[in-house]
Amino acid sequence: MRTSLRLGTRGSKLALAQSQQVADALTAATGHPVELVRIATAGDRSAAPVAELGVGVFVSALRDALIADEIDFAVHSYKDLPTAAHPSLHIAAVPERADPRDALIARDGLTLTELPAGSQIGTGAVRRIAQLHALGLQLRITPIRGNVDSRIARVLGTDADLDAVVVARAGVTRIGRTADITETLDPMLMLPAPAQGALAVECRSDDADLVELLAALDHAPSRYAVMAERALLATLEAGCSAPVAAYAEIAEGDEGDEIYLRGAVISPDGGRDVRLSRTGTPADVEEIGKALAADLLDAGADTLMGSTA
Repeated sequence: MRTSLRLGTRGSKLALAQSQQVADALTAATGHPVELVRIATAGDRSAAPVAELGVGVFVSALRDALIADEIDFAVHSYKDLPTAAHPSLHIAAVPERADPRDALIARDGLTLTELPAGSQIGTGAVRRIAQLHALGLQLRITPIRGNVDSRIARVLGTDADLDAVVVARAGVTRIGRTADITETLDPMLMLPAPAQGALAVECRSDDADLVELLAALDHAPSRYAVMAERALLATLEAGCSAPVAAYAEIAEGDEGDEIYLRGAVISPDGGRDVRLSRTGTPADVEEIGKALAADLLDAGADTLMGSTA
């Protein structure tokens, strides 16, 4: 293993911030210095909506660089990863998850329910758009793309053209702009995306020394939560652009830790939804996710993904 490790990252401000956090944590835990290697992805080069770009558009270039041995490991926003495991790569660590909730950044410090009817609110996720419609607040929803700073600028910048945006709280926090958040949205109003707020530290499966080294960054409760949420997503055969939400919480129960998993599928227009939950233990995380997905499908969720009626 090299003395200095090469960490592949996208070049956005957010990607660099979260990759640097991982690099610093690894150096602190193991003593190994880490250098960041910027890699452009197809998602960074395109202005098309994420729903049109497809699953994995932000990670394929990083994975190609890993396989070609141009980098030693990569850091991804976990929710960007395809649900199917890569045959040559391994998720060696899931660092402690940041707050997975969504956040509102609105003009004049307004909360979601304080926004007047007809207010224009921007977001890039079909899941958020569907849940905003479901609230029945008579808001005008505008699909947007761009990095976190550019999205915030559309509300707080000199050329602002929106009344509010909804973004992942974790991303806003990682670039140091938590003070701009006017409301952190309760999951009862806006259930997060599967794996939102979590990072995936990935390396080659056959690099046993690095797999062992990176394990120092793993946070078991975060890994369990993400595994449950993504098992649900995979069983529904839905990608990151589908109107699917999931949120797993781990709490201490009478007989040890328990996982409480909530899942929802919402029609894109917000007119219909299916919301259910299940509980279980960390030993059964993937089975909990699969079982909840089956419950959602039995309740008619398959008719809602991609539905507009």
